[in-house]
Amino acid sequence: MNTGAIPFLFMRGGTSRGPYFRRCDLPQNRDDLSKVLMAIMGAGYPQNIDGLGGGTSVTTKVAMLSASDDNWADVDYFFAQVGVETRTVDYKPTCGNILAGVGPAAIEMGLVSPSEMTTQVRIRAVNTEARIIATVMTDQDGTVIYDGDFTIAGVHGTAAPVKLEFHDLVGSVTGTMFPTGARSEQIKGVTVTCMDVTMPMVIARADAFDLTGSELPEDLNRDRNLFARLEAVRIVAGERMGMGDVSKSVTPKVGLISAPAAGGHHARVRYFTPATCHPTLAVTGSQCIAACLLAPSTVAEGLVAKPDRNPMVITLEHPMGSIDVSMTYRYRQQELEVISAGLVRTARKIASGNVFVP
Repeated sequence: MNTGAIPFLFMRGGTSRGPYFRRCDLPQNRDDLSKVLMAIMGAGYPQNIDGLGGGTSVTTKVAMLSASDDNWADVDYFFAQVGVETRTVDYKPTCGNILAGVGPAAIEMGLVSPSEMTTQVRIRAVNTEARIIATVMTDQDGTVIYDGDFTIAGVHGTAAPVKLEFHDLVGSVTGTMFPTGARSEQIKGVTVTCMDVTMPMVIARADAFDLTGSELPEDLNRDRNLFARLEAVRIVAGERMGMGDVSKSVTPKVGLISAPAAGGHHARVRYFTPATCHPTLAVTGSQCIAACLLAPSTVAEGLVAKPDRNPMVITLEHPMGSIDVSMTYRYRQQELEVISAGLVRTARKIASGNVFVP
């Protein structure tokens, strides 16, 4: 196919942004696809100056959409995390922030017919097989409404809410909530919980790395000794979780938790992408950490009192504010079963047109 000019939407989804494509407009072969996406985003250079990337992991994300052949879903959402300084593309994870733009983009692309007032879009996340229902605000003529009065931490101003309801989120990559078989274990002298709910993660207490948990991302990013320790733990965890050699993959992610600073909140989180500290908190990672707080005998034991509501809204502090995760769950013989998770994000259409690939 001719990859000279490729139509796209450029959107912010949650606290991330990037191009949204029709899957049919891109190469089907994975190697060719990776080359095209790296060219589009300008991968391999710190500022991504020769592409659409923004020099950070939250601005080098790509969404590829198509009409789904799944009986349940309307749209298939295929995600790619393109490298910033490295010429890499990782298809293993999904992204919940970019997901916030999938419903609006699907309507804009004509993949879904809108309804009046609100439109529900059933989304299959191809990377992890998760199923998500996105509720998008739409006008009487079917136009997506982006303006509103809802706010999310990490994005200035207000916008229309996009409600996301996640199903089939346990074992997204490994097939089970606790892929090592342990609720907590020692890796490189650090007590961790290896968990897979929406996103496979390695979760530890911040003080296990001599941190308070209140450090700012820019300060953490300068601490290369910290990142060396985190990576050493992450690589061993990936092997134990059955994910093989994860040195060239962005999963599993790492989360460091500590007691919250604000009353009414449940935990403070620093989330690693893993090469940098996330400026806020990933939607996918927030669900895994929320599940960790609810599950008995994990590294989060003691941070949350015994749950007395269902659904329970878990409020997680991050460097720029907080995020709420509504968890629907049950316990069977002291084992946590996660039924669904709900979050509210926002999205904005920034631009549309053609991106040119040399």
